[in-house]
Amino acid sequence: MRVVAGERKGMPLKAIAGNTTRPTTDKVKESIFNIIGPFFDGGIALDLFAGSGGLGIEALSRGAEQAVFIEKDVKAFQVLQENIKKCRYEDYAELFRIDAKRAVKALLKRDLSFKLVFLDPPYHHKEYYDLVQVLVDNEKVQRDGIILCEHAKEVALPHSFGAFILQRQEIYGGTIISVYRCAGEEGE
Repeated sequence: MRVVAGERKGMPLKAIAGNTTRPTTDKVKESIFNIIGPFFDGGIALDLFAGSGGLGIEALSRGAEQAVFIEKDVKAFQVLQENIKKCRYEDYAELFRIDAKRAVKALLKRDLSFKLVFLDPPYHHKEYYDLVQVLVDNEKVQRDGIILCEHAKEVALPHSFGAFILQRQEIYGGTIISVYRCAGEEGE
C-alpha cells in the first residue's frame, strides 16, 4: 500500500496484520480518486472505519486541508497513527478510537461540515450505512461534497441520501464503489 498521488505520492503505508480489515487496494484507490476528482482545493474529509487510513491520507495528499479518522479496532488504530506520523500529517488529522455510531453522534455537536465522506464499514453490517443519512440530515456534508461508500455486491444501498443522489457505481471484483453527490453539484 502506498499514497498514489499528490504531495506524498509514493509514500509507503503500513498495512494492518491479520484479516480484521480490508484495505482498499492501490488500484481501487486510484480509481476512486479518478472518479471523485483527482485533486482537491481544501475541505475536510471524514474517513469512517478508517482502518490504516489509506483513503483519508490520500485525500490529504491530494489537497484536502484536514481529515477526521474514525477507527475502533486497537491494532488498526495503532497502524493509522503510524501512517499519519510517517506522512507528517499530525497537524492536519484528527484521530478517534471510537465506534462509528458514537463518533457520528459526537460530530453532530461540532461546528464543521465535510467535503468528502468515505464509508467503508465491515461488509456484513449494512446498518452502518445509515450513518450517512444521519450526517446528511444534520447538514454535516457540504452541498458540493461527495459521499463515497465501499460495499459488497450483496449490499444494495439506497438511490439517495436526502439530496445526495447516487451518481456512479463501479465494480471491482466483489466490491462496489458507490458515489453520491447533490443533484446539480457534480463539478465535473
